[in-house]
Amino acid sequence: MSREAVLEVRGLNVDYGIGRDAVRAVRDVDLVLHRGEVLGLAGESGSGKSTLAYAVTRLLPPPGVIAGGSVRYRPAGGGDPVDILTLSPQELRRFRWAELSIVFQGAMNSLNPVLTVHAQLTDVLAAHRPDMSRAARTARAKELLTMVGISVDRLGAYPHQLSGGMRQRVMIAMALALEPEVVIMDEPTTALDVVMQRQILRQLVSLRERLGFAVVFITHDISLLVEFSDRIAIMYGGRIVEEAPAAELYGSALHPYSDGLLHSFPALRGPRRELTGIPGSPPDLAAMPRGCAFSPRCAKSFEPCGVRVPSLVASGEGRSVACFLHAGAP
Repeated sequence: MSREAVLEVRGLNVDYGIGRDAVRAVRDVDLVLHRGEVLGLAGESGSGKSTLAYAVTRLLPPPGVIAGGSVRYRPAGGGDPVDILTLSPQELRRFRWAELSIVFQGAMNSLNPVLTVHAQLTDVLAAHRPDMSRAARTARAKELLTMVGISVDRLGAYPHQLSGGMRQRVMIAMALALEPEVVIMDEPTTALDVVMQRQILRQLVSLRERLGFAVVFITHDISLLVEFSDRIAIMYGGRIVEEAPAAELYGSALHPYSDGLLHSFPALRGPRRELTGIPGSPPDLAAMPRGCAFSPRCAKSFEPCGVRVPSLVASGEGRSVACFLHAGAP
């Protein structure tokens, strides 16, 4: 994995609505994705994970509004960085899928039910590579299906003729059709059983190692990220509250929220441990608590937590945390 940044998110703010009634769903997010890396993004429902993904790709549905910040993409080969938030509609159309693609949260239901797999895979190629012959597009579609472990005789199938796992793989094949540098996956395995989840994720990691693209993998299931990610960022109340290499976060989470997430699922190996979970509910984004958003649910909360918002600061090499429990948090 290269330490060269391929995607840099700086000071990103996203609102739903405008004016006094606007609700801020993503708050001052800074995030860096390195070339060839798998970056996991975890947090409870409503923490801002999907909103962040749709803001980065400029796919925010109304009334979502990007209120500030930048999202810089650095192309391979050392070209000039591109701020995705400033691209025109025509530039954005050329950029998406070719440089950055996304597998949506409802991936199994994202395929057009009245078109065959062949039509949907080749449509991507026809739109972005108009000079490509029909035969070449079909050959590429067969190559993509083989790449994700589906027999080429399924090219003529309709989505309803495929299992959930196969539809998921077709969506991944479509995302990889133009060999992008970055693939964002928004909870792509949520509706699948655990066996199929592991199969698809292992295949994804294998494809990443072979093709070299970087992945932002979004999920509420931190146990998946511990196994398959290089780094993990934890979101709460629209902010990044901790970021660390996957193994280090699993071994010693610094933020109480991260620790609570880790103790909300059973360990498959080692001694039996009690599941503690996290008391309370995620914050109401329209009425955020004063100070640290997690303080009303935190057993370790003390004086400054209910007064000031902790900044995300470095806490060792490759680690950062937004918590007053750790030295250096202003």
